[in-house]
Amino acid sequence: MSNQTKGMLRNGWSSSVGDYPISGGWTCDGESFIVLDAAGSITVFNGKSGAINWSRDTMHGDGGLATAIHPSGRKFATAGQNGKIMIWNSGESSDGNTIVVGNAWVENLAWSPDGSYLAASSSKRLYVYDENGVVVWDTDNHRSTVATIAWSSQGELATACYGQVTFFDGLSGKINQRLEWKGSLVSMVLSTDGDIVACGSQDNTVHFWRRSTANDSQMSGYPFKPSALAFDQSGTYLATGGSETVTVWNFKGDGPEGTTPLTLSHHREPLTSLTFSSKGTNLASGARDGTIALWILGSGGDSKTVGSAKVVDTVGSLYWRPDGKALAVLDRQGGVTVWRV
Repeated sequence: MSNQTKGMLRNGWSSSVGDYPISGGWTCDGESFIVLDAAGSITVFNGKSGAINWSRDTMHGDGGLATAIHPSGRKFATAGQNGKIMIWNSGESSDGNTIVVGNAWVENLAWSPDGSYLAASSSKRLYVYDENGVVVWDTDNHRSTVATIAWSSQGELATACYGQVTFFDGLSGKINQRLEWKGSLVSMVLSTDGDIVACGSQDNTVHFWRRSTANDSQMSGYPFKPSALAFDQSGTYLATGGSETVTVWNFKGDGPEGTTPLTLSHHREPLTSLTFSSKGTNLASGARDGTIALWILGSGGDSKTVGSAKVVDTVGSLYWRPDGKALAVLDRQGGVTVWRV
């Protein structure tokens, strides 16, 4: 546990996994925290104490790539380089239901908001399965490898790849909308109501669309590609990486066009992860230098740092516990650290 914790971040627990942590997340009740590492191993921690509830080694061949936790918290899915998806019971380590996708890597996973469907992408192909692992529909209607996927609150499934964002009907696979952009999209985030979609691009810009009006705009000036993006729960604030400074755009009313963004300075190296709490406008940021900062955004466009900490290596990803009372961080040396908030 870091001894450099300040402010609202208070000591919780720390542990580690055997390889670089790829992804993870909390179950909805906060009782378990799940980590998939680069070796394809799965570790399920007790969310309160950090004790290991169970673990399984090298379940995805040469490496793990994606994790998705079911909205109920009772199960989760993992995927990796062996072309398989495994669905696990959160409470036990028995072999889960295995879906054989093919020989290509399975790079992205996402459960639908109601937990009825699991989406997965492998190269250019997108799959949607029911809870029993049966394919509902699939498509390869993409120009390039799918970079990321996300479900909207209305049950649409969005994908981002080179030159386009596509919204599919979650039940039928019908294309509802396609948003074109000449560039390689590397990250994507949707506002809570699904109307705004923002993407980070290889050309060091953030591009966004308002789906209801088909209007789009670009935010430039980032020194690096903005791979870290996060909307708050109201869809008002979009936090973006792309430098060592957090840049926050306000989408209230007709914004953010013609407005000056809020900039938050704490880190000395580029940002690697951003996440808003589900409770209010608490924002957590992590960077390559291992620093973590906790911010509260004010309604008047102001902000303040209310907590900070440091881990031993680059922050891989950050995860708020669903109740907003704890923050987990994965670092590149395999560290798993949880602070109480």
